[in-house]
Amino acid sequence: MPRMTRVESQARTRETLVATATELFLQDGYAATSLEKVADEAGFSKGAVYSNFRNKDELCLAVVDAIRAGQAHKMATALEGAATLEDMLSAFQRWAEETIGDQAWTVFEVEFATRARQDDAVRRELALRNAQIRAAITLLLTEHAEEFGIVLPMPAEDCATALLSLGVGLGVQRAIDPDVGVAVLPGVIRLLAGG
Repeated sequence: MPRMTRVESQARTRETLVATATELFLQDGYAATSLEKVADEAGFSKGAVYSNFRNKDELCLAVVDAIRAGQAHKMATALEGAATLEDMLSAFQRWAEETIGDQAWTVFEVEFATRARQDDAVRRELALRNAQIRAAITLLLTEHAEEFGIVLPMPAEDCATALLSLGVGLGVQRAIDPDVGVAVLPGVIRLLAGG
């Protein structure tokens, strides 16, 4: 078996640190998870953490990116093969029921967002990531509106902001009360589609 290059070794270390930090942030929260704990749990020194991330916030942003990328992949997989708008909305609702309001993820995101307001650099980084999500939703709305001949009642960017805000709000509500349903989210999409 060939030996890993330095770059491959560092990439593997980084992946391990992000995976370990993800588990700990979701289990214990942002404030309760120290870099020392991440290093110990991952089997590395604290120096290994600092050679990959400037600080806890940078590691946390990498965790946010990893979680969101995983959820985007799950959503794309759920929507695969949906040929009609109704099929897509049904698949989206199934994904939303399994995902929106996941208590650990929601609490972690809210805690980190609250933390981010105390540091302009972190706030800007998080705002950039949120803008990327809105842009992706805008693109999806635009593509599907064209595909299904839908005229949106407002600019696609505004629809994306409304849907993301509704999703985040539902996530917080469902983290508190899992009985809150998600059907309102595809319902709003139906309204935007004129249905």
